[in-house]
Amino acid sequence: MVQGTLEVLLVGAKGLENTDYLCNMDPYAVLKCRSQEQKSSVASGKGSDTEWNETFMFSVTHNATELIIKLMDSDSGTDDDFVGEATIPLEAIYTEGSIPPTVYNVVKDEEYCGEIKVGLTFTPEDDRGGLSEEDIGGWKQSS
Repeated sequence: MVQGTLEVLLVGAKGLENTDYLCNMDPYAVLKCRSQEQKSSVASGKGSDTEWNETFMFSVTHNATELIIKLMDSDSGTDDDFVGEATIPLEAIYTEGSIPPTVYNVVKDEEYCGEIKVGLTFTPEDDRGGLSEEDIGGWKQSS
């Protein structure tokens, strides 16, 4: 069973539907991979075109088939608004190792409502428990 670390680079979002009618929305992202969930910072007042450039780490096995990124609008005093979500398939990352920042559609009620840019890197866990050759007595040529 393949297992390791999935590194997610949340670059930004564009063309999001503004859920705040009087001012720019304050978007943030909730990233979910199986039972693990992480939250980005709130891009205060950034509106429908925002940048985060934040990195998130998830421990994954090959049976984690997708990453779901839910975009929300932070509202003080009321519940946060759901903006839309992107579902990113993970099958390719296990064979490719990394996928450069790529644009994915954000949908709400099965309708396009913007895009999100995300980069992925998968680092398989070493079967030897993370030990390098030097840790297990390999010889090193002296200089």
